Amino acid sequence: MTITISNLQPVIAIVAGILILVAPRLLNYIVAIYLIAVGVIGLGLFRGLS
Repeated sequence: MTITISNLQPVIAIVAGILILVAPRLLNYIVAIYLIAVGVIGLGLFRGLS
């Protein structure tokens, strides 16, 4: 099975959800990191990942 971004997004969402439930103060950091990662990948700066 080839691992692609579309395969990783649900896993990342589940992990982020669990972390938010455990430590709600992490919400800001988790959202910020996710948005930056999606933006960088969307711009094509990581061509090997997309």
